[in-house]
Amino acid sequence: MENSELERFMRLAIIEGRKAIAHCRPNPPVGCVLARNGQVVASGYTGAPGQPHAEAMALQNLLDPSAEVIAFVTLEPCSFHGRTPSCAQALVKRGIRTLYVGMIDPHPKNRGAGIDILKQAGAEVVVGLLENEVRKELEAYLWRPDNGESL
Repeated sequence: MENSELERFMRLAIIEGRKAIAHCRPNPPVGCVLARNGQVVASGYTGAPGQPHAEAMALQNLLDPSAEVIAFVTLEPCSFHGRTPSCAQALVKRGIRTLYVGMIDPHPKNRGAGIDILKQAGAEVVVGLLENEVRKELEAYLWRPDNGESL
């Protein structure tokens, strides 16, 4: 895939993430796009607390579960089971072989662990695609005014 095409899919994931802004707090507004043969085949965004995250929603929306797809996600998939299962594990279970991530999740419970899960399962993980744009979209999540901490 050409770089311009990769960026197009990540920009679509950013747009998906915007759909989550009104209801996802305290979770970040993450977007995910699944692509195959240069076409978007599914997408998703983070739901309200306790609802599926972007990756899980995109996987649920995938009409052909046997299709080999490339995943684009704005923020590193979560590695741990909180209110919802690990998105990194869901991507591994689905057999995602290639994942583009906008940026590493700065949250101390996840920072790099989601990527490690995918890499250990043999997936190619490329981090930093449109990172500056993603960082700007997630700015409110990266600075937590409720506790004054920067993540």
